[in-house]
Amino acid sequence: MTEVWSYLARDPLLWLSMTVAAYAFGLVIFNRLGRQPLFNPSLIAMGVLALILLATGTTFETYFEGAQFVHFLLGPATVCLALPLYDNLSRVRRAALPILAALIAGSLTAIATALGIASAFGVSPTILAALAPKSATAAVALGIAEQSGGSPTLAALMVFMTGLCGAAFATPVLNLLRIRDWRARGFATGVAAHGFGTARAFNVNPTAGAFAGLGMGLNAMMTAILAPLILRMFL
Repeated sequence: MTEVWSYLARDPLLWLSMTVAAYAFGLVIFNRLGRQPLFNPSLIAMGVLALILLATGTTFETYFEGAQFVHFLLGPATVCLALPLYDNLSRVRRAALPILAALIAGSLTAIATALGIASAFGVSPTILAALAPKSATAAVALGIAEQSGGSPTLAALMVFMTGLCGAAFATPVLNLLRIRDWRARGFATGVAAHGFGTARAFNVNPTAGAFAGLGMGLNAMMTAILAPLILRMFL
């Protein structure tokens, strides 16, 4: 069996298949538990794959040779979020000023609160640089963190945790605040929790999902501008 596994592990198709199977398993668990955001299928898939890699002694580099096709599809999938947004273009135009105000407020709050709390605990500049772009989508956050002297690996973890928490708590918090406008709910979720929040918003309401995609895209650009500037103030 060891020899068989050594042979199979060298085939990139194995790890692509493992990735798809792990996500399918996570999706089944997610649906059977009532689509609770804490049981996100991506989180379950990551846990399953991590256990497989540890049990088989497989390096991440070997795994990524096969799974990089899924990574490549992240870009096209993000671009596809523009399609439901296009269907709601008239609503976006009517709410242009509130959207701009919410974007600036949300982006500033996400960056400043993270850096302020972390600075109060005396964390290192490397960690601060990784924390600053936590509410931006992963591709943007990694670039910001690396250029600011932070750890891209830590930044990826911060982005993941931010998205997971946002997807889990956005709906209860917005319900508690009695916010009923799906545009506002979706946009706030997308700004705060990027892709995870956007996926959750689509599960709740199509309009919320469209505006969450808008919030995610605009916040990525805003964070790229604001994060380095605010980070310099704390450093």
